[in-house]
Amino acid sequence: SSQNLKDVLASMIPKEQAKIKSFRQQHGSTAIGQITVDMVYGGMRGMKGLIYETSVLDPDEGIRFRGYSIPECQKLLPKAAGGEEPLARCGGAGGRGLWAAPVSTCLSQFVYEDAMDLIAKLPCVAAKIYRNLYREGSSIGAIDPNLDWSHNFTNMLGYTDPQFIELMRLYLTIDHEGGNVSAHPSHLVGSALSDPYLAFAAAMNGLAGPLHGLANQEVLLWLTDLQKELGQEVSDEKLRDFIWNTLNSGRVVPGYGHAVLRKTDPRYTCQREFALKHLPKDPLFKLVAQLYKIVPNVLLEQGKAKNPWPNVDAHSGVLLQYYGMKEMNYYTVLFGVSRALGVLSQLIWSRALGFPLERPKSMSTKGLMQLVGYKSG
Repeated sequence: SSQNLKDVLASMIPKEQAKIKSFRQQHGSTAIGQITVDMVYGGMRGMKGLIYETSVLDPDEGIRFRGYSIPECQKLLPKAAGGEEPLARCGGAGGRGLWAAPVSTCLSQFVYEDAMDLIAKLPCVAAKIYRNLYREGSSIGAIDPNLDWSHNFTNMLGYTDPQFIELMRLYLTIDHEGGNVSAHPSHLVGSALSDPYLAFAAAMNGLAGPLHGLANQEVLLWLTDLQKELGQEVSDEKLRDFIWNTLNSGRVVPGYGHAVLRKTDPRYTCQREFALKHLPKDPLFKLVAQLYKIVPNVLLEQGKAKNPWPNVDAHSGVLLQYYGMKEMNYYTVLFGVSRALGVLSQLIWSRALGFPLERPKSMSTKGLMQLVGYKSG
């Protein structure tokens, strides 16, 4: 397409605004769910309370970006010459609307410019962090305007393996959703008309928490310990016993289960397909694949897990290790670079559509007890 991104999306905004206005006029008072006491105490799990235009996490289908599943995005998004994985880019017929960022008002335009600047600068900042920590402060080099966003990032990190470049193209385009601990803070802080830099910083602070952004590191440590205890080649029977011993001791199997998903995470699936193609004989991948055959059945037999299937963290660290990125403390930074595409696009949509300050009502335990008519014994 000869149109630039601003022009394409500026033409979309009035239609979206009119659609939402009409919808609210007709159904503004329609109830969309029931809130229980357990939901309030359980971290608001399952409560419908957030509009997030750019992606939706379905319990069965996984993440959909603007209605497209991950496999569909892999087919629709443009590819690099000779490559097979999607490019982390916008504009053009293949990518239009998948993570688009609109401009309508002056305020939206400032947000658009800041968000685009941040997305452009983020790989440079992330690569410099890597070089300073793990490569004695060596230079990240210059950006090559003829290369895609992911390719430039891998070059700045210091990796030149074409397969790793392809992995980064996949890795940086498959992840984000609105209600998690990193995406939601960006939406909340942005709703106060904070600039994209502050909103993204809030997202990264959430991502730094060990219950959110460190999961793939925990999986790798667990896999490494498993190999040390059982050896490189382990029978299905021994592995099954190991899993049961883990569960019976009160621990969990890292990389399995998800707060929303009730099937295998499609992000896991696409990374598994990448591994089957490029590193089928890698010992860690073979162990991950073996666990995939065994763990879900054990968790189903135990009967406690709502979702016995693997999530993205069960696989991503293994792939990074294979291509030489063994610095696990850096994995969360990669996660943050990936998440920027989604949260910043949504921030611009929020401004363009006039979303208000987010302000849920809080209650004390006493007030909640009174609301439901609770009487202590």
